[in-house]
Amino acid sequence: MNFLLKRMKKIEPLFEKGGRLEKLRSVYDGFATFLFVPDKVTTKGSHIRDYMDMKRTMTVVILALMPALLFGAYNIGLQHTRAFGIIDWTLMQMFWFGFLKILPLIIVSYVVGLGIEFIAAQIRGHEINEGYLVTGMLIPLIMPVDVPLWMVALSVAFAVIIGKEIFGGTGMNILNPALTARAFLFFSYPGWMTGDKVWIEGLTKGGGLDGFSGATPLALAKLDGFAQMPSPMEMFIGTIPGSVGETSVVAILIGALVLLVTGVGSWRIMLSMTLGGLGMGLLLNLTGGNEYTQIPAYYHLIMGGFAFGTVFMATDPVSAAQTSTGKYIYGALAGIMVVIIRVFNPAYPEGTMLAILLMNVFAPLIDHYVVQANIRRRLKRVQTA
Repeated sequence: MNFLLKRMKKIEPLFEKGGRLEKLRSVYDGFATFLFVPDKVTTKGSHIRDYMDMKRTMTVVILALMPALLFGAYNIGLQHTRAFGIIDWTLMQMFWFGFLKILPLIIVSYVVGLGIEFIAAQIRGHEINEGYLVTGMLIPLIMPVDVPLWMVALSVAFAVIIGKEIFGGTGMNILNPALTARAFLFFSYPGWMTGDKVWIEGLTKGGGLDGFSGATPLALAKLDGFAQMPSPMEMFIGTIPGSVGETSVVAILIGALVLLVTGVGSWRIMLSMTLGGLGMGLLLNLTGGNEYTQIPAYYHLIMGGFAFGTVFMATDPVSAAQTSTGKYIYGALAGIMVVIIRVFNPAYPEGTMLAILLMNVFAPLIDHYVVQANIRRRLKRVQTA
């Protein structure tokens, strides 16, 4: 590493003002700050020094995503063996098969997303931000395994350009970029984001056992209530069809623990969204209605993308509520909306994506009213003092 640092310092003058490669300064800064902690400090005025900079925060989130990624690779292989009647694969063979299917999704996500980020930074003359390091990993994890790579590239481009850069880049976007990518694909190419075949590698190309269904628990619930759904333990462990990184609640909870211990993830949002979803599920159990309202309330917490969305999407520090009270309101409403969309929208059994995107839009309004309420309370105390 010392050798690499010396080489970087040696070529740095080429990218400084007046150097031959001055126009590529932001590109150099992007690589340099990714590899090494910047040595710049403030020289005057009051300031706060904290070891948790953007790069460390993004690194913690990526580490928290690793359990979901690793289990997702194994589950891809497992579901493939079940669909095609393969009985002699070892655990490592299933994992390696799945990993080789995920890897192109990750590569396309980072190449396209970081490429656009680099170009945007060059045009604006800004430093390249590390924010996409997490988004680039999230996007493949919320996609079906068989989605064409060109669709992934298109959705990434849309999310970065329309969902992020036109608002000013990282820290300015109002919507979660990863969910924006998924929403773009869902509404543009719904055939590749729904159905029984897209969740298991190979089924879209034909083949598979006769009578085999790759339907997710949510799809089965819509078709036949909860009579043919996987057991709660299967859904909790994650050995079911679904998006690459969303099936295993166990793996997601390990990631949640990492985020909570390091203080990167908001426990207020995670707790309130869980309670909001559970509470709405219990209320619908009491009121009755269609078959979906009779699914045990806790099923909503372990089906679909609820757990993954709660831990990694709703807690996005940019697009979520910022005030402490606002986080409780934001999370609770998101959980409630997930269940409402699932139950009352027959065409769209998974409601996590739309619920979080909807609450992203309302997060600034929630914070506004929380702040105004605090101001009114303080003015009232002053007036009565």
